[in-house]
Amino acid sequence: MAGNNASEIRVAGTGRILVAEIDAPLPEAFSDNPAADWGPAWTDLGYTSTEGVTFSKKDKLDPVETWQSISPARFVYADRDLTLKFAMLQFNEDTLPFFLGGKSTDIRKDGDATNVFQFDVPDGPTFDERALGLEFTDGSEVTYRFVIPRGQVTATDDIKLARKAAAQLGVTFTALSPGDGAALATFVMKDPAYAVPTVPAP
Repeated sequence: MAGNNASEIRVAGTGRILVAEIDAPLPEAFSDNPAADWGPAWTDLGYTSTEGVTFSKKDKLDPVETWQSISPARFVYADRDLTLKFAMLQFNEDTLPFFLGGKSTDIRKDGDATNVFQFDVPDGPTFDERALGLEFTDGSEVTYRFVIPRGQVTATDDIKLARKAAAQLGVTFTALSPGDGAALATFVMKDPAYAVPTVPAP
């Protein structure tokens, strides 16, 4: 709806970040138990830093120059980067391999020793493609869900180990083309602000 409407301002009061195998389904049901809505295919990465998630979409446009004009005659889409940047606060079999590259199954228990495990950092980059889900709520009536069906961690932040601050696993996750004309990413919103007609089922 056009015009000033304070009820349509969104503040991501709290949220969660989840990972799954490629092309895991985006939950469209909104029940009283959001964790159950996502289902067993998705793994919650737990606590993240207070900065939340930085959502970035950058399109690169190449100008088409002509002899007859100083200004470009048109633009050609050359590139699209869709990324989510966030920092995980928990260290476990899900977060550490996600940060360093690998799977939870790459962590091995060290013989019979209690609570002793080993994870080998790969010598070179690994193609660790995942689906990534983001959910945030604004009060009790508004929930946004966003899923990248195929992507991978393309950058990691330095880990600062200090006495007065929690160590953080900061990552940048970049969407990859799912192919076959499928969506690069999808939003599903429970939000009364949208006034659009219901699309009938095919």
